[in-house]
Parts: sequence; C-alpha cells; structure tokens
Amino acid sequence: MFTGDQIVERATALKERFGLAASDEDMQRFSRSLLKGLVAGMVGGLAGTAAKSLAERFFPPRTHGEPEPPSLLTDKLTGGRLEGTQKIVATEAVHWGFGALTGAAYGALAEFYPAATSKEGASFGLTLAALTHESALPAMGLSADPHQQSQREQTSEMVTHVIFGVVTEVVRSLTRKLLG
Repeated sequence: MFTGDQIVERATALKERFGLAASDEDMQRFSRSLLKGLVAGMVGGLAGTAAKSLAERFFPPRTHGEPEPPSLLTDKLTGGRLEGTQKIVATEAVHWGFGALTGAAYGALAEFYPAATSKEGASFGLTLAALTHESALPAMGLSADPHQQSQREQTSEMVTHVIFGVVTEVVRSLTRKLLG
C-alpha cells in the first residue's frame, strides 16, 4: 500500500518523464481524488458482494451442486491442501477480496470517468459478469462454459451481478460524498 506522499512522488516522476505540465498542487488533488475513489469503491464492492451473496441464496447460479469459483480457485492456489475451516476462510477471503478489489477499481474509474457509473451501476455489474463468468472463469477452468449452462443459471449470474453493480454504485456514491 502506498502512502499519499508516495503516490504524489510517483505521479510527479511520471509527469516529469512524459513532460506533462500539471502542477504539484494538481498532482496532490489527483492523488487525493484517486485514493478517495479507491476507498469508496472498495466499501461499495464489499456491500455489493454481500448483496450478491444474499441474492444467490434465493436465486442460486449453480443448481447441480457444482463448486463455487472461489472454492475452485482456492484449490488451485493451494494445490487442494486446505480442508475444513482453513478452506472456508481461504475461499471467503478470495470471494470478498475479489469484490473489494473490483469495487476499488470501479471507484477509481468512476472518479475520473463518471460515465462508468451509467445505469446506476447496472452496466458495471453486467460488464463484470461478462468479463468473469462469460470469459475469464471458464478459460481458467473455474466455471462451466456459458454454452453449457442452463438459461436459468445464466440469468441468475446476470441478475445477481446487476444487483452487485447497483449496490456497489449506491454505496460507492454515498461513501464518496462522505469523504468529501
């Protein structure tokens, strides 16, 4: 994790390297804004993860007992050596960590590209679903290919990701206002 001064120092070095004319005051304002966006997005991402997890209890995306992608990723990362409580904790860390990380990235993007928040975060949720469940997760062997999933399973993923995106945006926006 970088401190505010380290961010300013690195941004100033980049500014000089590429001959950009921003003042030190502009760079500090940029750094503070970026940090606030990251924090607000992370808080939003955690809230969105909670909302998505709750929604999946009512509308589960995997109806045939398939393991969840965070569980499969945990097995891949640890060589399947974790069991019991250790596996549960590691799987939850992957699940919540991904939500926090994607929320933070979204918050940073929203800070400088407000159009990213279109449709009150629903666009973010659908984009995330397309990037993960429609491409990256199947490519990594962490979920079935979308063509092998039922319409109900695909719909669940899209709906719960929209919920994730909207809750992330609402909480990100409120948190960002509180941060000033």
